[in-house]
Amino acid sequence: MKYFKPLLIGCFYMMIFSIQAQSTEFNLWEDEIPNSIKNENYKEIKIYKDSILDKTSQVSEPTITVFKPINPNGTAVVIFPGGGYKHLAINKEGTKVAEWLNSLGVTAFVLKYRLPNDAVMVDKSIAPLQDAQEAIRFVRRKSKEFNLNEDKIGVLGFSAGGHLAATLSTQFNRKVYSLSDETSAKPSFSILIYPVISMDEAITHQGSKNNLLGISPSKGKAAKFSNETQVDNTTPKTFLVHATDDKSVPVENSIHYYLALKAHKIPVEMHVYEKGGHGFGLGKESTSKFWIQACEKWLKSNALIKI
Repeated sequence: MKYFKPLLIGCFYMMIFSIQAQSTEFNLWEDEIPNSIKNENYKEIKIYKDSILDKTSQVSEPTITVFKPINPNGTAVVIFPGGGYKHLAINKEGTKVAEWLNSLGVTAFVLKYRLPNDAVMVDKSIAPLQDAQEAIRFVRRKSKEFNLNEDKIGVLGFSAGGHLAATLSTQFNRKVYSLSDETSAKPSFSILIYPVISMDEAITHQGSKNNLLGISPSKGKAAKFSNETQVDNTTPKTFLVHATDDKSVPVENSIHYYLALKAHKIPVEMHVYEKGGHGFGLGKESTSKFWIQACEKWLKSNALIKI
């Protein structure tokens, strides 16, 4: 009987997530994409599994896809899938997450952000941040159209997508492209799941660092993208999840970010699981399985969804 309740809960969530969400894809940039180099030979590579887009790579034309819940509550979350800044796990860490958020009444946006590459970018290191900033501005500009509270627009990132979400959360005011208006790019809150936080050689994910900054970035550039050093009093409240046995992105990434937030008196909650490894998405058969329930409670306690 002790396994019966978790099984029922798991089945309930699977049933809820299986409800087909309404989705619409938009080009992120209305005009020219900033910091881009035209290259006709550079094409996006899409991998499908059971007719569903599973992963994508060589992204040079970013899009944002909105998933509308049946009963929206005014809160929105922009999702940044992970993939080491090499590819995007667009289904496991994008679409499926949007469906879960829809079940909570949250309007979800999946950002297919540009993946750093010198062949199509003037400065590849800032391209993902440009897209992340514009994604928040896009949602905030359209808050009335989507019936959103513009003060309840957050971000959720996995792995390298977590690094992008943390970079946005600490550098939302950084001028990385010319602005057409004064719409804020600041997330109202951030949810970071097994995130890459630091470019410190001792704890970074080397693949993400190399893909974003190159093989031998300067110490100054590496420090700029080490988000534990960029936290200040304007960084938004944060929910962190990591597994102790993560062999790809050491748990110290989340711990260092937690301590930086705590030092600046930023509201933060962290869940560190004994097992789970890396890339568990919405959870798997281990202690990481029900992090989404903890996150739901956190959203409720912060008045982001209804109790």
